[in-house]
Amino acid sequence: MNGKNSNDLTALVTRGRTQSAKEVRGAAPYAEIGLALGIVWIQYRVENLLIVPVFGEGATKVSPRVGHLHVTVDDLPWWWADASDNNTIDIAGLPVGQHKVRIELVNANHQIIPGETKTVTFTLPVAVAQSTEVAR
Repeated sequence: MNGKNSNDLTALVTRGRTQSAKEVRGAAPYAEIGLALGIVWIQYRVENLLIVPVFGEGATKVSPRVGHLHVTVDDLPWWWADASDNNTIDIAGLPVGQHKVRIELVNANHQIIPGETKTVTFTLPVAVAQSTEVAR
């Protein structure tokens, strides 16, 4: 991730301390479909680090390196940790308009890996319809 804003709904977090890293893959072919439904799908790829739900100081010393993503929407004061490694961040329920998502690659101790933050900007043309039905 290079820290630049992007309208491309693809992000990459790669750089390792001693390992080499590659660059970004192309945009998600279905990104525009999601936006038209009020959903944003941000694809990412991480190299030289495993995205896993392992946390704490001890995990910062293992090899191969492990970590996860911190995801922040619209500069809110809170974030969530994504340790799923499914290569896509799905967000729905945002209001119509322009939004930004900051994605940070962090180690198992929640420390941001230097230079591995990217902000993705996008505009939702519609909001997801809210269902009022309750499952029985």
